[in-house]
Amino acid sequence: MTRTEMITQLQAEVKGLTSSLADADYGNAIDAAERDTGWDLPQTGEFKLKWLLDRSKRHLFFFLMSESAAKFRFKAIYLNHRFEHYMRIIDVMDKNFEKAQEENAFEFAGVSAYELAGSKIDAGFKTEPQTGRDMTYSDYNETIITPGS
Repeated sequence: MTRTEMITQLQAEVKGLTSSLADADYGNAIDAAERDTGWDLPQTGEFKLKWLLDRSKRHLFFFLMSESAAKFRFKAIYLNHRFEHYMRIIDVMDKNFEKAQEENAFEFAGVSAYELAGSKIDAGFKTEPQTGRDMTYSDYNETIITPGS
C-alpha cells in the first residue's frame, strides 16, 4: 500500500470525521504512525499495514481531541462527552498497540522470532599437544572461535 492509498483508506474508515480533518492531517498521522512503528510506506505485509492504519487513526483521533479541547466551555460543559469518547478510543488503541508489541516483538523489531534470543556455542577446547596446556582462550580471556586452526 502506498501513502496515497493509505490516505484514501483512512478517509474511508473515519467517514463522517473527514469534514473535521484537513488534508495535511492524514499525512501527519501517517508520519506519526511510521515513527511509532519504525516502518515506512510503501508496505505490503498485512500485519504492518494493519498497525500503520491503526496508529494513523489513533493520531487522527488525537488531532480531533486536541481541537475539541480548545472549544471546551467551562460554564456549560458541552464538549465533555465528545472529549471523553476520544480519550477512551485513544486509550484502547494505545493498549492494543502495546499488547501487540509485546506479543509480536519480532515483527516490530524486523527480525525472525529465532533471532530475538542470542546464542553462543563455544568452539570446544584446544590443548597444546606437547605440554597439554589449555589454549582455548586468548590472552584477553576471549574464546578463540577456531581453536583447532
